[in-house]
Amino acid sequence: MPSAKSGTIRIGIGGWTYAPWRGPFYPDDLTQSRELEYASRHLTSIEINGTFYGLQKPSSYEKWYQETPDDFVFSLKAPRYSTNRKVLAEAGETIERFFGSGLLLLKQKLGPINWQFAPTKKFDPEDFEAFLKLLPASIEGQKLRHAVEVRNETFRTPAFIALARKYKVAVVLAADSEYPQIADLTAPFVYARIMGTTDQQTKGYSPQALDAWAERARQLAAGTTPGDLEAAAEAPAKAAARDVYLYVISGFKERNPAAAMALLKRI
Repeated sequence: MPSAKSGTIRIGIGGWTYAPWRGPFYPDDLTQSRELEYASRHLTSIEINGTFYGLQKPSSYEKWYQETPDDFVFSLKAPRYSTNRKVLAEAGETIERFFGSGLLLLKQKLGPINWQFAPTKKFDPEDFEAFLKLLPASIEGQKLRHAVEVRNETFRTPAFIALARKYKVAVVLAADSEYPQIADLTAPFVYARIMGTTDQQTKGYSPQALDAWAERARQLAAGTTPGDLEAAAEAPAKAAARDVYLYVISGFKERNPAAAMALLKRI
């Protein structure tokens, strides 16, 4: 929901193929081949997880583009072969291969790329900056957005935040989970993954928790860090509108579509 003083807020889930969603989310008579078509009409974004485990075919990207509405946006998890390595500066070849695999066929539906790191990966300023330098700002005239999902406490430092801001890379806001929460605003957009759904709530979260996340999303879109989120450095001197990509991930996965749709209603 864009306005003059805020960015667009998109809310979704991770993936769309999950057997327990058939019934609670997908109608019983819906064929599996139409699940993406259905999900993309009830959510505004989806994080593609399959790209984390291996390269996808160009024909897959074309198919996903055709099956979704014009204003729908995908985010992609970058391949683990780029991030799960001792020396990040040596990831150039896998990064090039990823961007040459056909993902640009998503055209305007290509959203942020999430570069997820293992919990054991510690912050090495020199090597991490070398990695950020490998991430292209654009390819064939198409601008790219990058987010880094770091899961080690050593990244909770102003030095890391300064690096992310220098390269205009978003730091993934991991929330309601065991991972470090780093809510610093470092890019023209925000990438949040909330992981606290439970089987105790029909919509994954309590109404109060959903209200709280909807309000946080509004504040983030307006360029301010909510006071109840943990940051690692000082906030920017001036607030600026930012697009927000918020995904309901992990937790009690069966409830994630319900939670995402409940958040969309509130937004």
